[in-house]
Amino acid sequence: IREITELYISQRIDSSLLCCHFFSVADLYCSACECALCEDCLPAHEDHPKVALSQALEQHRSRLQERLGAVQNRLPQISDALSLVSEILQQLNNQRASIEEDIQSSFEDLHKQLDVRKSVLLMELEVTYGLKQKVLQAQIDNLTRGDGDITATCTQTEEALAEEASVATLEVEHELEERLKELAILRMPCQPEENDQLDLVMETDGLRKSIHNLGTIVTTSAVASQSEAMGTGLEQCIVGHPASVTIVTRDKSGGACKTGNAILSAEVFTPDGSIVDGEILDHKNGTYEFVYTVPKEGNFSLALRLYDQHIKGSPFKLTVTKASEVSPSTTTRRGKSPGQKKKGSKRASSALGTPRRKTQNPIEDDLIFKIGTKGRNKGEFTNLQGVAASSSGRILIADSNNQCVQIFSNEGEFKSRFGVRGRSPGQLQRPTGVAVHPSGDIIIADYDNKWVSIFTCEGKFKAKLGSGRLMGPKGVSVDQNGHVIVVDNKACTVFIFQLTGKLIAKFGSRGNGDKQFAGPHFAAVNKNNEIIVTDFHNHSVKVFTTEGELVLKFGSNGEGNGQFNAPTGVAVDVNGNIIVADWGNSRIQVFDGSGSFLSYINTSADPLYGPQGLALTSDGHVVVADSGNHCFKVYRYLQ
Repeated sequence: IREITELYISQRIDSSLLCCHFFSVADLYCSACECALCEDCLPAHEDHPKVALSQALEQHRSRLQERLGAVQNRLPQISDALSLVSEILQQLNNQRASIEEDIQSSFEDLHKQLDVRKSVLLMELEVTYGLKQKVLQAQIDNLTRGDGDITATCTQTEEALAEEASVATLEVEHELEERLKELAILRMPCQPEENDQLDLVMETDGLRKSIHNLGTIVTTSAVASQSEAMGTGLEQCIVGHPASVTIVTRDKSGGACKTGNAILSAEVFTPDGSIVDGEILDHKNGTYEFVYTVPKEGNFSLALRLYDQHIKGSPFKLTVTKASEVSPSTTTRRGKSPGQKKKGSKRASSALGTPRRKTQNPIEDDLIFKIGTKGRNKGEFTNLQGVAASSSGRILIADSNNQCVQIFSNEGEFKSRFGVRGRSPGQLQRPTGVAVHPSGDIIIADYDNKWVSIFTCEGKFKAKLGSGRLMGPKGVSVDQNGHVIVVDNKACTVFIFQLTGKLIAKFGSRGNGDKQFAGPHFAAVNKNNEIIVTDFHNHSVKVFTTEGELVLKFGSNGEGNGQFNAPTGVAVDVNGNIIVADWGNSRIQVFDGSGSFLSYINTSADPLYGPQGLALTSDGHVVVADSGNHCFKVYRYLQ
């Protein structure tokens, strides 16, 4: 023994090459038994596959390094999920605080007998919040534990890999490999399992009769990762013809949601930006319908989002074709497609019916300037919508997808912008309409937040109105009494509020009748204090008294003078003439106060593409949001 020991010491035999036989040198590795072999071991492993021990150690290290890399690659995914779920939880907390404030303020003006119902509502809020908070917090705890386990195991593995490979460390490394295998396939809840929605529906009409059931905490358990869409409108549609898509909302387990009120958004866009808005109909049973119309052929994308996250399969590839390319059995052709003519160009005399019509268009190619490109910086836009002009020489643009309002001088010089994305009071989620109150306050319709926000002329938040009443406000205007006119696109209703938030009147419902709307967009007020509303899907313009009585209706679907393909923006000049943005026909038409066609603004030098809001500036020009071209344009206007 002494001699062998001395030989070992003198020759410095590496102990990592020893096997179970005393002081025998191992230079082979049995792949079947996963152990080192010396010459004495060979008979017992005669039929087993064997490789050089050094090669086995190298292969094992390589596999271990590969496993380590695969598991480490999961850390950014978990970190992103943790950040997303934490943000939703924070927004849920903000919504809870906001609704609690709404509940408190709503009940302050009521009699003491409402205290019992207030307590019930606050309790319901706490229970609903608690259920949602529990789901989100449990998900955060799981993600945190998973993050900790992976980090700890990866650290141990890295430490093992830093040591010299040896038979003595094989057992530890085997254990680490098995642990890494488990972590690599460990299921982690990386998709949000709840949402941050907490809404309050508060109706005070007939309060004395319904005090017992006053107020409801509204929410759903819908999550984007499980919700899905279906329908032919996901893949193809026809130029100028409405297409529809059905969205089915589901909870974290894939179960169908049975109630509505989820916050959905949808848009059709080309690679260069958003160009088409549509209407989302809530069937109140967990399903929704998105109806849209595309003004030209081509390849588009359709994005469907639930709580700002894409649903399954979104965005979808959409092909838009001419009606002539589809068999007659699938569609009814309604006039000439907008894609078959130059957008916004002046029609030839033959298209007008008689050459005499040519003299009815005195406004010739009067583009003064345009401002904007696609982007998120100052003077850049992404899906600009509403336009307003102040008496102080300012142009205000509701930059919908950038969640802000940008302000320019009448000459197009950038002045300022304000707006922070969010769902709390003072934040903007999808500003679509903007108006200036005689007091100087800026009024903004927020489609996704379902309320109207009021800011000072410097952009400081003052108040909100319509919360709990509005479903999807699109356009906003101010009448001669200083009342706020709100066009609710989703509810197909016009609301009239005092600046304090008190509801004065409302009128309209969904349909194609004289006093009904189908996706109304914007409104203007004439010198008689009458309200002029563009009825998008009914292809008409309607004029009402403040009591909701119809005074005038004009327009029909088509491309001729006085016809519309989905009208959007509207304004009135000092003579009572009505200026209308004809969205689907990409043009601007001018009518007298009785609805008779007068002229159109020639835009052939730089054609419009899907114009939205428009207004008259203080120096008498027409400013229009050219949504498809990501800019606004100012034209000379002859009154």
